[in-house]
Amino acid sequence: MNIVSGFFNSPFSDNSTSLQTHQPVFIQLLQSAFRIYNCTWPNPSQKASVESCIRTLAEVAKNRGIAIPVDLDSQVNTLFMKSHSNMVQRAAMGWRLSARSGPRFKEALGGPAWDYRNIIEKLQDVVASLEQQFSPMMQAEFSVLVDVLYSPELLFPEGSDARIRCGAFMSKLINHTKKLMEKEEKLCIKILQTLREMLEKKDSFVEEGSTLRKILLNRYFKGDYGVGMNGHLSGTYCKSAQGGGSFSGQDSDKMGISMSDIQCLLDKEGASELVIDVIVNTKNDRIFSEGILLGIALLEGGNTQTQYSFYQQLHEQKKSEKFFKVLYDRMKAAQKEIRSTVTVNTIDLGNKKRDDDNELMTSGPRMRVRDSSLHLKEGMKGQLTEASSATSKAYCVYRREMDPEIDIMCPGSETGNAEEKSAEEVTMSPAIAIMQPILRFLQLLCENHNRELQNFLRNQNNKTNYNLVCETLQFLDCICGSTTGGLGLLGLYINEKNVVLVNQTLESLTEYCQGPCHENQTCIATHESNGIDIIIALILNDINPLGKYRMDLVLQLKNNASKLLLAIMESRHDSENAERILFNMRPRELVDVMKNAYNQGLECDHGDDEGGDDGVSPKDVGHNIYILAHQLARHNKLLQQMLKPGSDPADGDEALKYYANHTAQIEIVRHDRTMEQIVFPVPNICEYLTQESKCRVFNTTERDEQGSKVNDFFQQTEDLYNEMKWQKKIRNNPALFWFSRHISLWGSISFNLAVFINLAVALFYPFGDDGDEGTLSPLFSVLLWIAVAICTSMLFFFSKPVGIRPFLVSVMLRSIYTIGLGPTLILLGAANLCNKIVFLVSFVGNRGTFTRGYRAVILDMAFLYHVAYVLVCMLGLFVHEFFYSFLLFDLVYREETLLNVIKSVTRNGRSIILTAVLALILVYLFSIIGFLFLKDDFTMEVDRLKNRTPITGSNDISTMTLSSMMRTCDTGNCSPTIPASNTADEEYEDGIERTCDTLLMCIVTVLNQGLRNGGGVGDVLRRPSKDEPLFAARVVYDLLFYFIVIIIVLNLIFGVIIDTFADLRSEKQKKEEILKTTCFICGLERDKFDNKTVSFEEHIKSEHNMWHYLYFLVLVKVKDPTEYTGPESYVAQMIVEKNLDWFPRMRAMSLVSNEGDSEQNEIRNLQEKLECTMSLVKQLSGQLAELKEQMTEQRKNKQRLGFLGSNTPHVNHHMPPH
Repeated sequence: MNIVSGFFNSPFSDNSTSLQTHQPVFIQLLQSAFRIYNCTWPNPSQKASVESCIRTLAEVAKNRGIAIPVDLDSQVNTLFMKSHSNMVQRAAMGWRLSARSGPRFKEALGGPAWDYRNIIEKLQDVVASLEQQFSPMMQAEFSVLVDVLYSPELLFPEGSDARIRCGAFMSKLINHTKKLMEKEEKLCIKILQTLREMLEKKDSFVEEGSTLRKILLNRYFKGDYGVGMNGHLSGTYCKSAQGGGSFSGQDSDKMGISMSDIQCLLDKEGASELVIDVIVNTKNDRIFSEGILLGIALLEGGNTQTQYSFYQQLHEQKKSEKFFKVLYDRMKAAQKEIRSTVTVNTIDLGNKKRDDDNELMTSGPRMRVRDSSLHLKEGMKGQLTEASSATSKAYCVYRREMDPEIDIMCPGSETGNAEEKSAEEVTMSPAIAIMQPILRFLQLLCENHNRELQNFLRNQNNKTNYNLVCETLQFLDCICGSTTGGLGLLGLYINEKNVVLVNQTLESLTEYCQGPCHENQTCIATHESNGIDIIIALILNDINPLGKYRMDLVLQLKNNASKLLLAIMESRHDSENAERILFNMRPRELVDVMKNAYNQGLECDHGDDEGGDDGVSPKDVGHNIYILAHQLARHNKLLQQMLKPGSDPADGDEALKYYANHTAQIEIVRHDRTMEQIVFPVPNICEYLTQESKCRVFNTTERDEQGSKVNDFFQQTEDLYNEMKWQKKIRNNPALFWFSRHISLWGSISFNLAVFINLAVALFYPFGDDGDEGTLSPLFSVLLWIAVAICTSMLFFFSKPVGIRPFLVSVMLRSIYTIGLGPTLILLGAANLCNKIVFLVSFVGNRGTFTRGYRAVILDMAFLYHVAYVLVCMLGLFVHEFFYSFLLFDLVYREETLLNVIKSVTRNGRSIILTAVLALILVYLFSIIGFLFLKDDFTMEVDRLKNRTPITGSNDISTMTLSSMMRTCDTGNCSPTIPASNTADEEYEDGIERTCDTLLMCIVTVLNQGLRNGGGVGDVLRRPSKDEPLFAARVVYDLLFYFIVIIIVLNLIFGVIIDTFADLRSEKQKKEEILKTTCFICGLERDKFDNKTVSFEEHIKSEHNMWHYLYFLVLVKVKDPTEYTGPESYVAQMIVEKNLDWFPRMRAMSLVSNEGDSEQNEIRNLQEKLECTMSLVKQLSGQLAELKEQMTEQRKNKQRLGFLGSNTPHVNHHMPPH
C-alpha cells in the first residue's frame, strides 16, 4: 500500500498521461484496496495505511477526471465520513477528559492504541497549544514592528547618515504606496492594511507578550523609544485633543501615546492625501475598500485635525469633483444592484431552528464577536475552514447513523452544495457591501458636527455638484424596498444580512443633520423620495420575520430611526419639518410603539437578560420614541393629549408615567442669544442623588454679584456627580447602604444620649457620696416601674420621636436605681460611642469622603468635627465624666438659629477685635494716669480665707514707694526709717489692700473692675473728700472713663454684634423670600408670571428646574462625545471653557412666546382689518369698473344715435325725385 501511495504521490505520476488509458486498472486497484480495508484481519496500523492509499487514489481520480462507479464513490465517501466522525468523537472525548483530569499524556503512553491517527490528533493538539502559547508573542512582535514604523530613525545612532535619511520614512512609504496602485496591487493592499493596523486600538498584552515587547524595544531603540516617540508626537501633532472624541485609548507600553496622536502623525505624513488619491484613482475594488477603511481609521473618534486636512485637500486642491463623483457612482451602482437583485424574504425565519454555535457567530449588536487579536495567516485560515467543513460532514454522518430516517443535507452532498450556493446568493454583492464602509467614512467626516463638511457633502460649488446627502437618503429608500412596493412590507426587504447596512445609513443621515445643519435637515425633509416615510415606517411597523428571532437588531433599527427624526427637527424654530413628519404618522401608533417597547423592557428585566453590553435596551428605544413624540406634540394637540398619563392603571399608561418621570427639559441660550428647549432622558445614575443633598444645595447656594446662583451651583455639580457615583457604588453593600440611609436617626440618638448623660451627671455627681444612691422607697419604685410600662406602651401608639424619649428617660432612671449610677453612665457612654461610630460610618458612606483623597479628608471640616466628637466620647468614657459636657455644643451644629447667633459675633470678628484693642489701649492710658496721680485711691476691700496669712517681707518692702514713706513723716520731723510691718498688718486686718502699687496691678485693676462695674473704675476707688487737692482731677478721671470706655467703646462692640445679628436675620428672611419667589436658574421673580399662560410654579418645575440642569450636565459627562446632539455638543464645549452664558438669565421662552403671541394677535387683528379694507377696496374698484362700463356704453349709445341722426338727412337728399 505504501508503494502504491508513493507512486501516485510522486512527480512521475503527475507527469504521466497513461492513467486515462488505464482507467479500468485504476478502478480495479481502488476496489481491491477497499475490499482489503473491509477485511477483519488487518491491524490498526495496516488499516491506516490502506485508508491512506484509498484517499490518495480518490484524490488522483478527482484531479484527473477519472470516472468512478457511483456505488464505489458512495462507499469511499462513507468511509471518509466515518473516519471524520471517529476523529471528532475521539477529540471531543479527549477534550472532556482533559477538562476533568488535566493532561492525559502519561495514560496515553501506557495504552496500546498508538496508531497513525492518534499521532495526527496529538500533533494537532500540540500545534493548537503552541499557537495559544506563541500568539501573544506574535502580537507583541507585530506591535514592535508598528513602533518601528512610527520612528525608524531611532534604530540608528544619533548623527549618522542613516538616521538622517530615515527621518521621513513614513512619508516616503506613503508616497511609494501611491505608485503601487497600478503595478503592485497586492503590495499596495498590504501597505494599506499595515497603516490601518497602526491606527487600531490594541488590547493590553499578556505578561509574556509585554515582556517580549520591552526586550525588543530595548534591543532596537536602546532606551530612546519613549523620549523619541514623545518628542516625535508632541507639538503640532497633538492639536486634535481639542476636537473631542473618545477614541484615545492608550497602550500602556507606549509612553502615553494616544490614538489621536498617531492619527495626527499619519495625517501629517500624508495619509489623508493617500486616501483621497486611492479613492479617486484606483480601479481595483480591493484597493478602494482598503483605502476607505484607512480613511475610517484616520477619522475614528471624530479627529478634527484629520477632518480639516480632508476638507483642505478636497476644497483647496480641487479634488472634490472627482472624489465625490467616485462616491456618487458607487452609490448609484449599489442602488442599481439592489434593484436588479432584490429578493423578498417570504420564509418565516422565526421558525427556523438555529444552533447555539451558529447564533454565537451571527453578526449583530447582541452577539457581536470581537475580532481576534491574533494575526492569522492565510494558510491557517484555510486550515480552520477545512476543519470546520470536515466537522460538519462528520456530524451529518453521525446523525444518519443514529437515525437513518433523518434526511440531512450535508455540506459535501449535492443538496448541501446547492444550499450553500443559495446562501451565498443571499449574501450581499460587493457593490452593495462596499456601501457600509463608504457611509461610515462619510459619517466620520461629519463627526462632532463639522459644519463645513456637512455642507460640503451637499454642495461642493463645482461645475458638477454631487449631493451625497440626498443620494444617501435615496439609497435608504432603495434598500428598504419602497420603490417596489408598499411601506408595510419592510420586513420582507430588511433581513439579517442587510440590517447592519440600513443602520449605518440611518446613522450617517443623522450625522449629516446634527449640529444643527438646517440646510441638510431641509434637504432630507423635502426630498422627493419616500425617505421620511421609510424612517417613520421603521419606527411604527413590525419588521418581521427579523423581529421574531433578532429583536435586538430591530430595536437598534428603531432607535436609529427615532434619532434621525429628532436630528431632522433639532434646533428648529419653525414647524415645517415637524408637520412633514406628522403628515403620514398616526399618533396612536406612535404611542403604542413606545408602550410595547416598555413592556418588552419589563420582560427583559424579569427574564434572563444576557444580551451583553452592546445591545440596545427596549426601554431606551421607547424613551427615544417618547422624546420624539414629545417634540412632535408641540405641533399636534391630539398627540399632546395622548402623552398625558391617565389615573386609571387599567389604561396601560405605566409606560407613559415611567417615561414622563425619566424625561427632563431645559432651556439654553445659544451663541446668537436665541433660546432653545432641550428634551433629554435623565441618566440612570441621577436616581442616586439623595434628598439631603438636594435640600443642602437648594438652601446653601449663594448668589454672586449679579444676583445669580448659577455660578455657585455649577461649581458644586462635580461633587454632586461624585456623590451619585458613590451612592450607586454603596448600593452593592447593603449593610453600608442601610447605615447611610438612617444617618439622621443616628444623629438624633447621639444628641439625646448626650443630653441624658449630662442630666445624670448634673443631678447625681459626685457619685456614691451619700451611700444610698441605689436605694429607693417601695412606693417610688413601683411608680417608676409603672412609668416604664406606660412609656413602653407609648412606643406603639405615638410616633417614634414622641415615644422614644420618655421611654429612654424612664429606662435610664430605673437603671440608675437598679444597677447604680456609675454602671448606668458607663452603659450610656458606651452606647453613645458606638452610635457615634455608626454615625461616622454613615457619614462617610453618604459623602464618600475617602474616595476624594487625603487632602479632601483633611479639609472636610464636617468630617473632622465628627471625629472630634468620637474622641470626646472616648474621653468621657475612659477618663472623666465631665468631658461629656462638651458634647452639648452639638446643639450649635444642629440648630441653624443658634448658629446664626454665633455668627453674629464671628461674622464681624475683625471689627469686634479691633474695637476691643481700642478699649485695651484706653484702659492702658487710664492705668498710667491712675498709677502716676491716683495711686492711693486704688484701695479695695478683700475677704481673706481663714487660716491663711499673707506673705510679707521683702515684697512688702520692695513695694514701698516714696509716697508711703512721705506719709510716715510728721511736719518738721521726718524719720528716714521704713515704717514697721505692723502697719501692713493693720491694713490686712482691716480687710483693705492697695491695688495700684505697680503699673501691672494698676492695669489689671482698671481692666477688671472698670469694665465690670456699670459706672466704670470710679465705683471701686476710694471716695475722696472735696477738700483734697486732686478732687477735681478725680472727678474728671471717673467721668472720662465712664463716657469713653463704658458708654462709647463697649456700646460700639455691642452695636456691632446687634447689627450683625439683625443683618443675619434680614438676610435669612431675604434668602427665604428669594427661595420662594425667585427662579433659581434665570432669576425671574414670581410677579413676572402673573396673568401669563405659564405660572411660576410650572416654570420652576418644568421649564427651569434646577435639577434638570444638573441631570443634563451629568448626561454630558456620561455620554459618548461622538453621540452628542448639536445642543449637547455646544454645552459640552461651554463647560470645557467654563462659560456659563448658556444658562438663561432673566429670560424664559414662555414669556417670550407670550409676548410673541400678543404681537401675533395684534398682527392678526391688523391683517383682518387690512383684509376687510382690501375687500372693500376691491368691492369699490369693482363698482367703479361697472360704472365706467356703463358710462362707456352710454357714451357709445349717444355716439351711435348721433351718428344715425346726422346720416338721415343726407340719405333723403340723394333720393331720386318722383
